[in-house]
Amino acid sequence: MKTSLIISTYNWPAALELCFKSLLLQTQMPDEIIIADDGSGVETRTLIQKYKTLFPVTVKHVWHADNGFQLALIRNKAILSTLHDYIIQVDGDLILHPDFIADHIRLARPGKFVSGSRLLLPEVFSKKILEDCVIPSFYQLFKKGKNPLNAVRIPILTRLLATIYKTNQPYYVKGCNMAFWRNDLLAVNGYNEAITGWGKEDSELAVRLINNGVERLFIKFGGICYHIFHHIASREQEDLNDKILNETIRNRIVSTPYGINSYAETDVC
Repeated sequence: MKTSLIISTYNWPAALELCFKSLLLQTQMPDEIIIADDGSGVETRTLIQKYKTLFPVTVKHVWHADNGFQLALIRNKAILSTLHDYIIQVDGDLILHPDFIADHIRLARPGKFVSGSRLLLPEVFSKKILEDCVIPSFYQLFKKGKNPLNAVRIPILTRLLATIYKTNQPYYVKGCNMAFWRNDLLAVNGYNEAITGWGKEDSELAVRLINNGVERLFIKFGGICYHIFHHIASREQEDLNDKILNETIRNRIVSTPYGINSYAETDVC
């Protein structure tokens, strides 16, 4: 099975570099890396060019001009640019555990998509590692995290819990740590680009996948990642996004008209 890793980012090259450094430590690399860039500037572009020479796999930079928070749109463009059957999705403000990719590959199952969680790093500690541009020991990351259970790795429990963890929250997902079969995403037309600004684009996608018969697995005690602190994004679109999500649930919608098939080409450099 070949995998594509999508990393979303926007104008935070210091965090993205730590993400890249953690990716270089993986016990199993993805087969390609796609940077889904929601309109970053020259500094991010320069960083990506630098790491293209360091990664042992192809790196694509999918970019569009900055027009506000359009994460759904740039992820759709990134999905279209992938070459492989299985897509792992993260955010560029994460440090990945060395077995992150390997854990996701081990849990991949036909007819399923995967959602995970993350360890939250505190503000002062995050500021220091960003300034130093050095990944601390993973034990230190574990100790500093606010929810340490999210950074415990017990592979045998990952499979046992995958179908039963958080079953009382069927649409609970974290877009910073997900994985899908590419064909399953195409079948529901990808992300709903009517959702702009912060929030609900991942849950709305999860609902449509489930409505289309794709079951959610939860990756617990595996697929570990560490979230670098940042201040909360604007929530001004949250009510509208909630409305779209609730309509998708209520009407059992499978495909969005505002998705991948609304355009044919990506801006890939």
